[in-house]
Amino acid sequence: MKILSFILCVFLVTNSFGQKKEEPVLLKTVDAKTFQNKLKENPEAVLLDVRTPEEVSKGTIPGAVNIDFNAPDFSSKIAALAKDKTYFVYCAKGGRSGQAVEQMSSAGFKTLYNLEGGFVGWQEKGMPVKKK
Repeated sequence: MKILSFILCVFLVTNSFGQKKEEPVLLKTVDAKTFQNKLKENPEAVLLDVRTPEEVSKGTIPGAVNIDFNAPDFSSKIAALAKDKTYFVYCAKGGRSGQAVEQMSSAGFKTLYNLEGGFVGWQEKGMPVKKK
């Protein structure tokens, strides 16, 4: 019995050494100022607007890429994105972007920021907006 226990312990220890550790997921909802500052600190990050085309036509945060959360191909478009990049995600008020970052996190994206209050909150804080 002692020999069997020893063999089991050796097996467990040796198998744990070669395993890759999971990177922790960073998923945060942040205010407009923090969102802007973090975005500036990450020049390779992607700014993702998940609003509808109609909403986008009224203005965007400069540099944003639009993928409509309500579109039937949202999941496939998200799946095509690089999972190792940092993503800053927003919608109109924060609800859809919150759902989007949860879906992205489940799909393996590691660093995600959700804009608290969405585009409406961004505008209320007097942050820069690009009009179409």
